[in-house]
Amino acid sequence: MFKRIAAIAFIFGCTAVAWAILGSTIFYRTYNAESGLSGRVASTWGAPQAQAPPAIAREWKEEKTVEVEEKGKKTTRTVSGRLISEPVKIDASRVAAALHIDYRQKGLLWFSTYTVDFDGAYTFQNPTPREEEFVIQLPFPAQQAVYDNVQLLLDDKPLAVTFSGSQAVARTRLAASAKSVLHAAYRSQGLDSWRYSFSRANADGSTARDNADGSGKEISQARDFHLLVKTDFSGFDFPDNSLSPTEKRQTANGWELEWNYQNLVSGFDIALKMPQKLQPGPLAGRISYFAPVSLFFFFFLVFILSTLRGNDLHPMNYFFLACAFFAFHLLLAYLADHISIHAAFLISSIVSVVLVISYLRLVVDPRFALVEAGLTQLIYLVLFSYAFFFEGFTGLTVTIGSILTLFVVMQMTGRIRWEEKFSPALARKSALPA
Repeated sequence: MFKRIAAIAFIFGCTAVAWAILGSTIFYRTYNAESGLSGRVASTWGAPQAQAPPAIAREWKEEKTVEVEEKGKKTTRTVSGRLISEPVKIDASRVAAALHIDYRQKGLLWFSTYTVDFDGAYTFQNPTPREEEFVIQLPFPAQQAVYDNVQLLLDDKPLAVTFSGSQAVARTRLAASAKSVLHAAYRSQGLDSWRYSFSRANADGSTARDNADGSGKEISQARDFHLLVKTDFSGFDFPDNSLSPTEKRQTANGWELEWNYQNLVSGFDIALKMPQKLQPGPLAGRISYFAPVSLFFFFFLVFILSTLRGNDLHPMNYFFLACAFFAFHLLLAYLADHISIHAAFLISSIVSVVLVISYLRLVVDPRFALVEAGLTQLIYLVLFSYAFFFEGFTGLTVTIGSILTLFVVMQMTGRIRWEEKFSPALARKSALPA
């Protein structure tokens, strides 16, 4: 008996090593390619976006008086000097962004891609008592992106737009002390997160951001600011170093999020992190690492049940059962590349259960194969593995299952005289008539 248990333990240990290798291979395939895959998705769809308010500046040429000599006479003349640009404050902002999630899969990973319809209205005023020329620069939120139907309108009149670097540029003239509304709109695509930064655009269209997450920035001010973000999805998150919405409402399709400030002074941005889909690669890797626990419970119960019925399985039988378990995880790891993770899980489960039942019906009998072994495999392989689909509940599920297993086995074996089971000679002696 002890030799048989030692052989079963050896088979269990070898299978556990194989699962560790498989799990490591899955994680290597997943994360080694992640950076490259992310770059490929960004290059074909779009990068994470961070929209900043437009930079509006009043421009004029400096005039100075110089003395010149003409025909032997000295005269004074006014000439144009260097170009001077003075930023103009935005008095009010009414911004709206509609986000639509549109996942993309590459390899063993899903990427949270989205489309965004941006619409912003910015009120500003000519601060001088004379007509002035103004230059407007709208920075695009990402260089790796596609922008459709880009519009800049001043008081509902289209402006002539040119594109310089990563910004749209327009020029206009405003009457003395005139107040106008700049309307900016476009449609674009992004990846993982959408952000609205209060940092004003620099001369080259870039924004003053030290870190990619929006931290370590200069303090910015926004007056009479209102941002409305509409989503057709739930499950989003607000990253660290970002402002939470002042109001939020759930709709039939998603959420409406609002940020309202009268006079905001902050170094944080407004940011929304897209919901993440269940990742096939990491999920298959975690299930593979957990597989020895499932096999341990299965071997334990099969050993107890076969011992109670007097059907002592040979270690080679346990070897083939371990291979049937391993087939589940191997098939899951490579099917998840090509089909839905749920479909891959279902197919892998059916294949593994059929392997076990069809084998044990020959080794023992159909009833033991279908009822005892089949039900045990369904619980400890299929259901325990499926618990990984519900993040945060895996440990609790396994704990409850372990306790229930212990209770059932203790009730089943409470009257067994184990010294007789582990000592065949003693068992034969007890069986002889007195």
